[in-house]
Amino acid sequence: MERHYQLGLLYLIHLLISADGITEQAELDALHKIRSGEKIPESTFMEYESFTSVKSEKEIYQHGIKHLGLCSDLEKLKAFATLYRLSEIDGRVHVKEIRLLLYSVKRAGIEFNQVVDFAKSNPSLF
Repeated sequence: MERHYQLGLLYLIHLLISADGITEQAELDALHKIRSGEKIPESTFMEYESFTSVKSEKEIYQHGIKHLGLCSDLEKLKAFATLYRLSEIDGRVHVKEIRLLLYSVKRAGIEFNQVVDFAKSNPSLF
């Protein structure tokens, strides 16, 4: 299941980082911290980079949700809490980032308040 968690997280991170049309250095730095903290192997990261370079946003989203759908509730909660924290990294939360988070959390069957509470109680998510 770890591979599903890692790919699902990476695909949604990709969408979140690109949601506002501007990729900040702080977001890229956070991606690398997350990759390191989650111990995502080079092969999984290369699969993610290869996939996201040729697929549409819709396809990336569908694959991200599919992978997270195969995860435990705790893994889903951790993934969305990480995404929530990432959305705040550049000092402003763009409306497209919020839409992505809210819609994705709902599709995963998790309450948004749970995500916020988990993120706040785990400041070391990345």
